[in-house]
Amino acid sequence: MNPSRGIGLPGLKLLVRAALLMLTVSRPRANATPPDASSNLVLTAPIATWDEAIPLGNGLLGGLLWGDGHQLRLSLDRGDLWDLRTAPQVHEPGFTYANLQKLVAEKNAAEIARLTDAPYDHPTPTKIPAGRLEIELDSSRTLERFELDLAAAEGRAVMGSGGECRAFFSAAAPVALLRVAGAEPKDIRLRVPGSGRGETGPSSHAVSKLGYPPARTGRDGGTHWFVQETAGPLIYCVCVGSRKLDGATLLAVTVTSTKDGPDPLAIARRRVAESLERGYEASFAPHAEWWSRFWSRSNVRIPEPEIQRQYDLVRYFYGAASRRGAPPMPLQGVWTADAGSLPPWKGDYHNDLNTQMSYMGYQGAGHFEEGLSFLDLNVELLPRYRKFAREFYGTPGANVPGVMSLTGDPLAGWCQYSLSPTMGPWVAHLFYLHWRYTADDAFLKSRAYPWCREIGESVRALLKPDAQGVLVLPLSSSPEIHDNRLEAWLRPNTNFDIGCLKMLFLSLREMADAAGEPADAAKWREAARGLGGWHVNPAGALKLDAREDLTTSHRHLTNLMGLYPFNLLTIEGSEADRRVIKASLDQWDSLGTKEWCGYSFTWMSALRARTGDGEAAVRNLDIFVKAFLLRNGFHANGDQTKQGFSNFTYRPFTLEGNMLAAAAVHEMLLQSWSPTPGIRDTEVLRVFPATPWRWHDASFEDLRTEGGHRVSARRENNATTWFRVVAGPLGTIRIRDNFGGRAPSWSRPGVTKVGDNYEIPLKSGEAIEARFEKPEHAPAAPSNAARPVDR
Repeated sequence: MNPSRGIGLPGLKLLVRAALLMLTVSRPRANATPPDASSNLVLTAPIATWDEAIPLGNGLLGGLLWGDGHQLRLSLDRGDLWDLRTAPQVHEPGFTYANLQKLVAEKNAAEIARLTDAPYDHPTPTKIPAGRLEIELDSSRTLERFELDLAAAEGRAVMGSGGECRAFFSAAAPVALLRVAGAEPKDIRLRVPGSGRGETGPSSHAVSKLGYPPARTGRDGGTHWFVQETAGPLIYCVCVGSRKLDGATLLAVTVTSTKDGPDPLAIARRRVAESLERGYEASFAPHAEWWSRFWSRSNVRIPEPEIQRQYDLVRYFYGAASRRGAPPMPLQGVWTADAGSLPPWKGDYHNDLNTQMSYMGYQGAGHFEEGLSFLDLNVELLPRYRKFAREFYGTPGANVPGVMSLTGDPLAGWCQYSLSPTMGPWVAHLFYLHWRYTADDAFLKSRAYPWCREIGESVRALLKPDAQGVLVLPLSSSPEIHDNRLEAWLRPNTNFDIGCLKMLFLSLREMADAAGEPADAAKWREAARGLGGWHVNPAGALKLDAREDLTTSHRHLTNLMGLYPFNLLTIEGSEADRRVIKASLDQWDSLGTKEWCGYSFTWMSALRARTGDGEAAVRNLDIFVKAFLLRNGFHANGDQTKQGFSNFTYRPFTLEGNMLAAAAVHEMLLQSWSPTPGIRDTEVLRVFPATPWRWHDASFEDLRTEGGHRVSARRENNATTWFRVVAGPLGTIRIRDNFGGRAPSWSRPGVTKVGDNYEIPLKSGEAIEARFEKPEHAPAAPSNAARPVDR
């Protein structure tokens, strides 16, 4: 993401919680529990801006609860509200990779900018904000604080004199309900995006900028609505209804569109009426049940309150903003900006970091249904990706625009990245990881391998041998080095492109072998070999390309892709690999963080944990939660403390920094990567492999690993004291002996020691536990122990 683009997230309360919270030392609980109440958001009023609001959602619909004084606001969003009109340049005959190569050779920067950069300045395609519900409270009711109960996914606005508003976006229906207790609201109104200065911004902004006709409004008793026509076939409706009930006012609100049926107003009115008839508590029951199942999949407990809160909030984001059957999360998920203008970076799908990193945290937590939202869309868009590969790249197979709309159309922009052929391979990595973490061979054969194979066919067709016989692309870059200037075209292949391509081909080799395609496996193995080695400087650090070193701080960890997320260079590799890793990280440390964004810190945290450095991992994560979060937990790209962690101090929020924070916690607690990339059934489980010294006591339940295994573990006084592995479909369980010379007591026979690993063959669903004597006290702090960051 390029920062220059502009500035701009009572009865039934999970009755099982009390039972699930019980934990005995002798037998850890079998089911994970929801977050502790200490992780709930509690924000003092006023909340005067949408991006500090309480985030609510059900994957399709999203809402932001905020307000001040006597006015309560609920900003509304729907994931598939898009204006899909494309810029004229992308339809020109010259909008091709072949012509781009010609223009680069001619150094024709002006024509490159006109053809590929200018389309991003076109107002569409763009995500569209839905509107806003405003509730004018009785003058005796003043907003005092806002809360988010994570376990129940319920928001609350607390007022003076005992009044409150409870709100949730139903997990069982595309509707939100609010219950305002106390005096009846003075007014309930809907705001069209951009209507009315001081309400949602000047009328020249937001949807009015898109040339739409004025919204049609209507009212029937306690129900009122607006219907907005767009420039295309899409028509959407925002509708709210209210009724008095037991001394409270019940409201139901929904956003419908022609995607639901030909008459979105009739659909909206029916949904609102049915919800009002059902009532708040009856509607809340299936919602709470859904969230109870969601939280039961896994659990993490760490002794760092702010990081714990962020981890729990990120898991909540997966449940609130990413549901199978709904669009996956774009830059702001289902919380499109309610600022009187179009969303930052159009709220689009940035596939040069943002989408991929937004979906790097779900695998370890076991939220596979939520992750499939992203994979399903990419499967659905495969015909569009084939067309893009054929018409833009001139290749068979398929490829993914680096920046795209909901329907997969290229938005262009800085073409070195928005039109890079290696963004498709990076997306393919998520198909590979989903298969590795689920061990679902049906998914492999029907979806993962066929999809990734088409991406492989496209990029393999672009690769040609150079004078040394190394396979290289016609053009190469390294996001977002040198921005969009001519010097951003680096010598093929950059280390970034080598990482993306090698990861793809080795993954395809492994998937082809598992799918029973040995000829394909051999083909992909040879393609990986043909890419040659990494480019390193005399000090041994990874360069950008064969000629250019990384010489300045940068937000995108562009040349480190081979370390994380792709795991092609590991601390368990050769001595030469370890030297490259150390030299590269030393170089990044020496360049500092002045040009980093918030996501850079969480990415580096996950990367340092992957290399075994828990102290550097927690240091970067600590900076992130102290300096790069808005008060509701949304990731802000710039340093909000202005303490010098970054020169960027701007505000726009995007989700990938949040999601990488959860991935970093997983990397510190449990890793399972294979020391031999591209070879199936060689994963090794590493329990507490990069846990920082100051986390003396920590635990987790049912985190997932590659191979489809579920692992629970406990750490006390800086040492593992218990763990359990429930085997997935693959056969041999390998557990790294990183237990400091302490011998485990196993729950079953048959465990053998093979090198540095304990090994045991288990059938799917079988479990093994190990116990260790608890140390009497924690060891002294190491010399490199990370000290908590001061605000």
